[in-house]
Amino acid sequence: MFGFEDFQPLELKHKALFTEHYAKHPPRHSENVFTTLVGWSHFVKPYFLLREDNLIIMTMVGGKPRLRMPSGPRNPELVKRLAEISAERGSELSLVLIDNDARSWLEGIFPDAEFVKHQDYFDYIYLASDLAGLEGKKYLKIRSKLNRFRKQQPHEHEPMCKQNISEIREFLRRWCLWKDCESDPLLDNERLAIMYTVEHCFELGLEGLAIRINGNIEAVTMFESLCPDTAVIHFEKAMPSFEGLYQAINNESAKALAPRHMFINRQSDLGIEGLRTAKQRYHPVMMLEVQHMRLKSAQAVDSGPVFY
Repeated sequence: MFGFEDFQPLELKHKALFTEHYAKHPPRHSENVFTTLVGWSHFVKPYFLLREDNLIIMTMVGGKPRLRMPSGPRNPELVKRLAEISAERGSELSLVLIDNDARSWLEGIFPDAEFVKHQDYFDYIYLASDLAGLEGKKYLKIRSKLNRFRKQQPHEHEPMCKQNISEIREFLRRWCLWKDCESDPLLDNERLAIMYTVEHCFELGLEGLAIRINGNIEAVTMFESLCPDTAVIHFEKAMPSFEGLYQAINNESAKALAPRHMFINRQSDLGIEGLRTAKQRYHPVMMLEVQHMRLKSAQAVDSGPVFY
């Protein structure tokens, strides 16, 4: 048996452990990627536990645990214990970030459970070939903006490397000043996550691309392999001064990834309306749905935002 006290704080030094586990049990949702967890650790306070070839991730939100569906061989006794720990620690949610396959299995173990789909955390999945080619009428407006940018604005694209990483950091500082990140709690937490990710990008095994205009880096993206057939985009930023620049950095990353991956996961929209519209505009081929589970004996879910 194990308890809450057996979980240990997740740190950068645990990268190799996660890599070894995910080689056998690849993650599908972007929130379970090591880079996401360690980059946002200032906000989500991640912990983990390895138990019988299962990796269990827990985050702390408002002083209460959010226990995620374990990664590894399915074990009924394991998820029952996790539900007990959630109840013992006063969490209204028994398990979170449950995909539809796991839900079907959990329903047989917890017949009285309530499952609530959480659209804010649905991951957007695209065909890499769609984003690289932008073919057909559905991409007409995006293609038009991209073509105008390429014709009107001399530019170069280059891989992220040790020679340009300081320029990438400086670009991100400029982007945050323009966006006034510190005035918005979500943007400010994203700023901290991105800066941490860039600072440790080579230790994390990330790849990236930058677009340079008039000698300055004006757009950046970073990504990595999520699982054998899917890459995940961790962030994508561009200065607003150049129309079509966002379309350009999106397209360049897709062209770099398409030869190696069938799909691109561009993460969730967190319920931000403008971001949701932008992601829908690129026509995802599927949405990776997730939900949280609450037992009838648990407290009612708050009506406000639910964070994982």
